[in-house]
Amino acid sequence: MGLNVHIKKGDQVMVITGKETGKSGRVLSVNSKEHRVLIEKLNLIKRHTKPSQRYKEGGIIERENPIDISNVMVICGSCSKPSRTGIKVIDSGKKLRYCKKCGEIIDKG
Repeated sequence: MGLNVHIKKGDQVMVITGKETGKSGRVLSVNSKEHRVLIEKLNLIKRHTKPSQRYKEGGIIERENPIDISNVMVICGSCSKPSRTGIKVIDSGKKLRYCKKCGEIIDKG
C-alpha cells in the first residue's frame, strides 16, 4: 500500500530541507513506490562512466539525483508560495488538488 502522493510530474516545487533548501524547480519524474522525486537541475551528482551506447564519450557526467518526496512542497500558481495541498471534489466528480494557503485549485482543468 503506497503513500498518497500530492506531487505530480511537471509541478513547480521548492525544496524545504537538505542541501538544496530554498531552491525550486520543475518535477521531471515521481517514483511513488520509493517516495522520491527528480527535480530539474537540483541535487546534481557527478557520475564517472565508461563509454557506452548511451554515452559515446564517457568521462564525468553530471545528472540529477532523486530527493525524498517529504522534502519538497508544491508552489501554488496564484500565491507563488510553497504550500501543502488538499483534494477537492468538484461537481463533475473529478478530484483536484488545491492550495491550503489561498484555496486556489492547482490542477488545470
